[in-house]
Amino acid sequence: MGFAFPREQRDALVAGEPEKFLPPEPSDERYQWVRVRLAALEAGEMAELVLDAWRMCVPKRVAAAHCAIRY
Repeated sequence: MGFAFPREQRDALVAGEPEKFLPPEPSDERYQWVRVRLAALEAGEMAELVLDAWRMCVPKRVAAAHCAIRY
């Protein structure tokens, strides 16, 4: 699965857990993108990655409204 992730932190994430995270495909390197091996994730970790990626992609007011309701 691919997900949004800060480009400047991508190499550290992949290097820190290479059994779990993979760099993006060459055609996707220009985007803020990382890939993950689904079998290496627990459900809670996957939910956190997806929510964090979603927050990167939506307008800040939408993310703030979601966090106000959810937390």
